[in-house]
Amino acid sequence: MPEGDTVLQTARRLDAALADQVLTGFDLRVPRFATADLTGRTVLGVNARGKHLLTRFQGGLTLHSHLRMEGAWRVYGHGERWRGGPSHQIRAVLATAERTAVGYRLPVLELLRTEDEEQAVGHLGPDLLGPDWDPDTALRNLLADPGRRVGDALLDQRNLAGIGNVYMCELCFMARATPWLPVGELPLPLTTRLVSTAKQLLEANRDRPMRTTTRATAARSRSRVRERLFVYGRAGRPCLRCATPIRVADRDNRPTYWCPCCQSGPTA
Repeated sequence: MPEGDTVLQTARRLDAALADQVLTGFDLRVPRFATADLTGRTVLGVNARGKHLLTRFQGGLTLHSHLRMEGAWRVYGHGERWRGGPSHQIRAVLATAERTAVGYRLPVLELLRTEDEEQAVGHLGPDLLGPDWDPDTALRNLLADPGRRVGDALLDQRNLAGIGNVYMCELCFMARATPWLPVGELPLPLTTRLVSTAKQLLEANRDRPMRTTTRATAARSRSRVRERLFVYGRAGRPCLRCATPIRVADRDNRPTYWCPCCQSGPTA
């Protein structure tokens, strides 16, 4: 599932393949930009901002994309078969002499002037993996609405950018609070620790091919070493702390995992 660490890795792959290269092909398969053609322009670079991708081109243009739940960018060598999905799922093709980047199932894809990038990402809070990271601002954002559920507050990219459903579930477990607990009911030191732990987890996973939270925290045991995640995707399996079966609920079409014994607060 694409979250801040995954998106950063995608940006790195795209940047390594495209930066400083001249486009030999350009195709956006969305009605609004179907006639756009940047062939002949140089790709200046690819950057991540939270869970957004910004591909910048010579001439002051930026391609803004977002993966959401199902989107993906794949990079292929010259003549290599594209394997990211059926052709009708392709939304973007950026080709150079040696590499081709293909965007599949991209729900957000727009071409804008680089000077207008803030229109696409200016609403985001501090980026957990970006140069603008500010834990004090992130904490203030989370506490701005004390009646809001912890899970919703963590997922709101306006508060802090980069957390998705996996990290939300894992962070709530580490805080021993259910995702439905109002954030204002958490003790301030615990909310502060949520912010620092979120930063720790994404930093620890920014270079890993397989995301893990159990290896990114100080407390370790043999069982934790064998498991990559504490609760996410582990419905019905024993909690790594107390052995109680992990539960799952459908929350706004997203599965939410928690331990009914270790985590206190309202449940679904």
